[in-house]
Amino acid sequence: MKIRSEIIGCGSYLPERCVSNDELSKTVDTNDEWIRSRSGIEQRYIAAEGEFTSDLALAASRRALEHAGIDASEIDLVICATTTPDNTFPSTATKVQHKLGMTNGAAFDIQAVCSGFVYGLATADNFIRCGQAKTVLLIGAETFSRILDWTDRSTCVLFGDGAGAVVIRGAEQETGSNGKGHNSGRGILSTHIHSDGSNYDILYVDGGPSSTQTVGHLRMNGREVFRHAVTNLASIVDEALIANNLDRSDIDWLVPHQANKRIIDSTAKKLGMSQDKVVLTVDKHANTSAASIPLALDTAVKDGRIKRGDLLLLEAMGGGLTWGAGLVRW
Repeated sequence: MKIRSEIIGCGSYLPERCVSNDELSKTVDTNDEWIRSRSGIEQRYIAAEGEFTSDLALAASRRALEHAGIDASEIDLVICATTTPDNTFPSTATKVQHKLGMTNGAAFDIQAVCSGFVYGLATADNFIRCGQAKTVLLIGAETFSRILDWTDRSTCVLFGDGAGAVVIRGAEQETGSNGKGHNSGRGILSTHIHSDGSNYDILYVDGGPSSTQTVGHLRMNGREVFRHAVTNLASIVDEALIANNLDRSDIDWLVPHQANKRIIDSTAKKLGMSQDKVVLTVDKHANTSAASIPLALDTAVKDGRIKRGDLLLLEAMGGGLTWGAGLVRW
């Protein structure tokens, strides 16, 4: 027998205000066709004044706990992946922990920008595998609208706010094989994370407590980000498949970070996957950074596309640069 980390519930939350491309074009020098052709985005959600990242995270967490059928008291670790915390400190995770009524366990944030959820998945999985946690609440939550330069049409049209969460629990499983040498049981098969700080300046925020004592705004070299994304994501996908003795044809669903439809399409093409096996939500949610994978996952689980036993490939790339992938059998 071995311990495997199983995702037993998921949930998501989007702010009430939905902003279409047409509405955005009234305040920014852009238009619907320009945005759609470059990103595939039709709309995004923007947090209300006074609505914080922790509020979005809390709502998604409650829905994930309900879906899992467990109480917050059963959680012994809360991890929140976010680049837009409520405060420089304390962590947003501790605020969620408190609002859930938890006084047990531990809580902390992870900052890997758009790769944050995959980094969090790796962290949760390792805590469970080594016996330091039994049940983990993993959240991806962002209010990216707060760090955008709303006069920069090349970046402000691409992002939105939202949150997604999963409940992960350790379970004993047989170590059997399905004929390809990999365990056919449920849960996280493996996670793979990387970073390269030499490319930090192609996607970053030009502020921070230590440097400018301000929050700053997002800055991006879109052409370079696209180039690195296509290369790094194809590489990390193959790394994950090789580690599990799997083929690209074994993947039932690609659940990618929702940055840009062109990047997602290029990744799917490299994998030889048809578009109907790709979970795409960037058109409705825009890029919600660390929240985008759990948002897309929850969407596809709740609408019935993702079913028990399906093999999912989760992958992302973000500022840092950071990138990673996880193979999960639902």
